[in-house]
Amino acid sequence: MINEVDFLGRGFSFPPKIDKVTGRFVMASGDNDVKQSIYIILTTKKNEYAMLPEFGSDLFNYVFGLPDPANISLARESIIEALTIWEPRIEGVDVSIDMGGLKDGKVIFDINYFVRSTNAPANLVFPYYLYDTKL
Repeated sequence: MINEVDFLGRGFSFPPKIDKVTGRFVMASGDNDVKQSIYIILTTKKNEYAMLPEFGSDLFNYVFGLPDPANISLARESIIEALTIWEPRIEGVDVSIDMGGLKDGKVIFDINYFVRSTNAPANLVFPYYLYDTKL
């Protein structure tokens, strides 16, 4: 019987960190590895990786056009398409968009999905900051 860690995998945490005690890279596994993978996919623009130009999402192309209804739909579909293609451990992706913080430069993407190995529902709240808040 396959266990969750075997199916969902294990990889370097994101962002990469060094464990101060062991001096080794911190690893992520299970649901945490899936969530970190989703974050990487959504923060990578298509054509950013020369060896795999299709990897990533087109989300960046649409967030600055919000709250236009067309851009809302395109942003949502961009997330669903990218996660369907690049994260095979999940299915049934659905996205809702909270633009309550748009005046402050923040859009919240609430991403719901099912983990294939367990058919368990999962959720990731993905904040997108339109500009650097440290300025």
